[in-house]
Amino acid sequence: MTDEVIRVRLPDRNKGEMFAVVESMMGAGHIKVKCEDGKERLARIPGKMRKKIWIREGDIVIIVPWSFQDERADVIWRYTNPQVEWLERKGLLKF
Repeated sequence: MTDEVIRVRLPDRNKGEMFAVVESMMGAGHIKVKCEDGKERLARIPGKMRKKIWIREGDIVIIVPWSFQDERADVIWRYTNPQVEWLERKGLLKF
């Protein structure tokens, strides 16, 4: 297999973004995620993402915790399987 160039969006730590794993689907555009800081949060899938991207249990996503309510967050990115494999090879996923 050749070394193909994969462009992967990484969390912007300055904006509070972090990796999370989808644990369960709650319905109405909400999911329960397990974040890399060890907390479980209720995350909201924005409408523009809900219409274009299908999120399933076990997916790796980037979330941004709400500034005024830390146990809630917004999903801003979902990784595809090749991107997750690349992140694991580089040692960036710490779950």
